[in-house]
Amino acid sequence: MQYLMSVYGPAELGEFGNYPDRESMAQAMSDTGAFNERLQAQGHWVFTGGLASATTATVVDGTGDTPLITDGPYLEAKEYLGGFWIIEAADLDQALALAAEGSKACRGKVEVRPFQ
Repeated sequence: MQYLMSVYGPAELGEFGNYPDRESMAQAMSDTGAFNERLQAQGHWVFTGGLASATTATVVDGTGDTPLITDGPYLEAKEYLGGFWIIEAADLDQALALAAEGSKACRGKVEVRPFQ
């Protein structure tokens, strides 16, 4: 079964993202890289990606006669999706255990959702 593990972070990012300093950011990136390598080695990894700031988003509404294109995120929020993993796991319990490891590595909360 495949699961989406989403990492959310604050809308207002500092010089080093949501990390207090360059060293903390570098360590989190290193730990996340090592976690990604473990996912690959254990056969759980499908895809992962980090996203640019929500302020870079463009919203396209094609539901009308003419598509409407606007700058900025669709929703105003205090936190936005910052990155994600798509993983293979035997069941939800395994996905949650992997999410706990990912959360520790990236130092952020991880939401887990199964694909339909």
